[in-house]
Amino acid sequence: MKRDFTQRFGFLVNDVAKLYGEQFDRLARERIGLTRAQCRLLGALAMHGDEAPMSQAELAQRLDLSAMAVGGLCDRLEAAGWIRREASPTDRRVRHVLLAPKAEQALDAALNLSDGLQTRALARLSTAERAQLITLLGKAREGLMSLAAGDAK
Repeated sequence: MKRDFTQRFGFLVNDVAKLYGEQFDRLARERIGLTRAQCRLLGALAMHGDEAPMSQAELAQRLDLSAMAVGGLCDRLEAAGWIRREASPTDRRVRHVLLAPKAEQALDAALNLSDGLQTRALARLSTAERAQLITLLGKAREGLMSLAAGDAK
């Protein structure tokens, strides 16, 4: 018996994320010279802000990547001048990762790409439907986060 998963929440969310990610990756490579993973890393640093430097280990945890994967991303981004790494003054095993000034332009370009892609992806929705979709996805995320918090107890 053939099964149809196309109307199931998990399938749809994963499929949309995969398709969106593939399109973003292609556009980012072409227009900015960065991969989606590199943009995610820069975005995580930007969202963290300047209050305290983020270590590579913290960055790996935030991105849900291995320390080795983040190390490789950081190597490439540092060589290209997008980030800089500094040794921790209190722990010689820790390297802090900081955005280089030129990363701000890349982040602006990535956000513009994302906005354009979102507009095209949601073109069949009205303005009200777009706002409702974002609100509903936010509520679904909150529900999943509360489940995860309950599992941690």
